[in-house]
Amino acid sequence: MSTYVDGFVIPIQKKNLPAYRKMAKLGCKIWMKYGALDYKECVADDLHPQFVKMTFDKMTKLTKGETVMFSFIIYKSKKHRDQVNAKVMKDPIMNDPKYEKMMPFDMKRFSYAGFKTIVEK
Repeated sequence: MSTYVDGFVIPIQKKNLPAYRKMAKLGCKIWMKYGALDYKECVADDLHPQFVKMTFDKMTKLTKGETVMFSFIIYKSKKHRDQVNAKVMKDPIMNDPKYEKMMPFDMKRFSYAGFKTIVEK
């Protein structure tokens, strides 16, 4: 059975990483509570790997003082993702205006997509 993945690419000011970590820990708790199989939040460590022309910093048009978050959540299937996300969106924390104010990045530059897994161990 292949899993399904929601993937995120988020440009963020480096100074906002502690606030992002706080928000992400809360997000992890909520998604896992409602059945996600795995939840990862990753900060860029090597933005200029060899042999790559289109790097994440170019793709996201990073400005001075920014870095990139790469995040993903794993589900059993797309149907499972839809079920989990429906529950997450009904959670009281997600509907608290304070949660939205916790977003330490520009939501207009946030990228997200769902992906079918084609190879996995």
